[in-house]
Amino acid sequence: ERHKACAGSSVRFSSPRAPLGSAFSSVLAARAVGVWAVAWLLLWEAAGLTSTPAAAFTAALTDAGIRATCSEIILRQEVLKDGFHRDLLIKVKFGESIEDLQTCRLLIKQYIPTGLFVDPYELASLRERNITEAVMVSEDFNIEAPNYLSKESEVLIYARQDSQCIDCFQAFLPVHYRYHRPHSKDGETFIVVNNPDLLMYCDQEFPILKCWAQKQVAAPCALKNKDICQWNNMKYKSVS
Repeated sequence: ERHKACAGSSVRFSSPRAPLGSAFSSVLAARAVGVWAVAWLLLWEAAGLTSTPAAAFTAALTDAGIRATCSEIILRQEVLKDGFHRDLLIKVKFGESIEDLQTCRLLIKQYIPTGLFVDPYELASLRERNITEAVMVSEDFNIEAPNYLSKESEVLIYARQDSQCIDCFQAFLPVHYRYHRPHSKDGETFIVVNNPDLLMYCDQEFPILKCWAQKQVAAPCALKNKDICQWNNMKYKSVS
């Protein structure tokens, strides 16, 4: 199932003339946690699991407490340049400084809609010049096909730490417009780029992994490494 950000917004490309009260809130929060805990216990009993309800309740409260102390992960997508050849810049910021973030790696799985394409030969050239670390996942990819004969594609981008921000990562991806069907009138064609999957792998455990990790995903450990790592698919907040 594709990742969905907790409060997201997508990036929209526009092709010019394309021919083609706090106390009350606390009470509500307490009630919500109580209802969630009861429902969780009922599911636990229905599944026939052996742990005691008290232990399950304690574990649930512990997880909720840890999550409450975690800052959000913020992801922002920016579109650079004008015309039919654009750059997609993805920035990720952790809400609080993590001293040992150097032991973590960030992998972005970006979905490219049919109205755009990424040139695998261009990516190879950029990798050789150490400008970006991105590789196509999709096979049988035709960069010449129009949008109505194309399929959505996927790109893996290994994000790099931002030298100007100790708890930030960023990734860069050049994208290009495909040809669209002719229009009877000149106008604009809008293309929506959905939120990516944000995958994180750390050599050691961090509270942020317990807070926002949703499931594990198998992916190459590094661009030039054939080994497979189990990455954590992270929940984040997307902002525009």
